[in-house]
Amino acid sequence: MRALLLNCSPHGKQSHGYRLAAEAIATLVQSSGSGPACEVLERDLAAEPLPPIDRGYAAAITSHASDTAVFDWSEQLIVELEQTDALVINTPMHNFTVSASLKLWIDHVLRIRRTFAATPEGKVGLLRDRPTLVLVGSGGFHSGERARQPDFLTPYLRHALGCVGISSVQFLLLQGLTLGDDAVAAALTTARRELARFARIPRMALFDAATRAT
Repeated sequence: MRALLLNCSPHGKQSHGYRLAAEAIATLVQSSGSGPACEVLERDLAAEPLPPIDRGYAAAITSHASDTAVFDWSEQLIVELEQTDALVINTPMHNFTVSASLKLWIDHVLRIRRTFAATPEGKVGLLRDRPTLVLVGSGGFHSGERARQPDFLTPYLRHALGCVGISSVQFLLLQGLTLGDDAVAAALTTARRELARFARIPRMALFDAATRAT
């Protein structure tokens, strides 16, 4: 059983979301019980940014080219995702939506004829589903009664992941992180309570996914 952790926070391992992501991964390991061991592949998209989509990539897509070096990064990231049974993403909310580093990952992974097919009914994902946890850190509030800004991150990311076939997505919100120590402590307490729900996923879903993969 393998888990992929994408860390998109510019604060790196010091971010609150990353620490909770590590707890989520530990939960996967502990709750796997007598099942397969959990191997973790971590990619820090903020510390090691991906190259942007360039003219060569765009030309290869529009010309239906498949065997070309311009897809090397895309293929590497897609294979990493294909070989994992769970996905954990730690991302800040930047200007109402995903961070630039996560957007680049999405741009490489969402590739027509490779991870999704275009049909008369719309895009159809070509990857298998897997349990996915997205931790979203924000300085203010974008959900609940204290929300004062729109949230384009969660619907966009849910749709983007669904485009390639990943629909089992849960969001864990860390809000009000710039409002002082008490606000941070409250956000972490709420998030850890929500994290307990994620703990019930791996024993069945992840073990079954790992079994199917073998």
